Amino acid sequence: MSGKRYLVTGGAGYVGGAVAAHLLEAGHRVTVLDDLSTGFAEGVPEGAEFVRGRVQDAARVLDPSYDAVLHFAAFSQVGESVADPEKYWRNNVGGSMDLLAAMRGAGVRRLVFSSTAATYGEPSSVPITEDAPTAPTSPYGASKLAVDHMIAGECAAHGLAAVSLRYFNVAGAHGRFGERHDPESHLIPLVLQVALGRREAISVYGDDYPTPDGTCVRDYIHVSDLAEAHLLAVEKAVPGEHLVCNLGNGAGFSVREVIDTVRKVTGHPVPEVVAPRRGGDPAVLVASADRARERLGWKPARTDLAAIVADAWDFARQREDHRRG
Repeated sequence: MSGKRYLVTGGAGYVGGAVAAHLLEAGHRVTVLDDLSTGFAEGVPEGAEFVRGRVQDAARVLDPSYDAVLHFAAFSQVGESVADPEKYWRNNVGGSMDLLAAMRGAGVRRLVFSSTAATYGEPSSVPITEDAPTAPTSPYGASKLAVDHMIAGECAAHGLAAVSLRYFNVAGAHGRFGERHDPESHLIPLVLQVALGRREAISVYGDDYPTPDGTCVRDYIHVSDLAEAHLLAVEKAVPGEHLVCNLGNGAGFSVREVIDTVRKVTGHPVPEVVAPRRGGDPAVLVASADRARERLGWKPARTDLAAIVADAWDFARQREDHRRG
């Protein structure tokens, strides 16, 4: 599908920007639609057309010349969704409904949706498969699950070809496309802030879990592997089918393993402070990616934690050099 034209909603964010960059590198034309509420103008890849606007504005961008939409325009902070659920229903669900209507009106019949493992809630068994019960524990997860249901209905009723990709902990960097959430809530960039001297210590929330070292285990996937899955998904989408695939490396790394790896990669001491467990934190979250391998032909290539951390460290230092300027 070389030389296609794609709309990337939320393409100024971490994952959306990396995916847009991969699409451009593959020879496609890309339009990024982003209101910059959580993204960054410099996060739009060079060579992409940029339209500043909300996902609700997709109807003024889409026309029949577009081959597909890759949809990343969602708010994604679990804690904020609990405090301000209406914000999440309005944007994540309402915005996606408007996007589907715009696609229908423009005759654009192919969609890849950035879903989340938060749709599963606290799993009863791991690794988590796509057939696991969905029981989200936050309005964020519930809003993403609602969009998955919405997409399934669109496929059945109107022949949309769609793939929802549910991922766990995205990490690493693709060149200048790395994590920079504000406020930051993800473990690897937080630990790197300690290594940079921007934070005194990293908090370890609970060290008495039933895991090898007592800390939570999570499935980390490199953002470049993630981006490549989206390119495969947009090619493999089948009209009338809503395919749901988990993306993960199939193995987990504990909080302590991440901290120790940051120490080794950066050469900096990283003080840690044990804090009480956070409510709703499962001991282990690891994905089964068998379906993605079978249906999309996808297999993660960058599963080494040190390599993932090294890419994130390069990006963090570049940002710090720029900040100090």
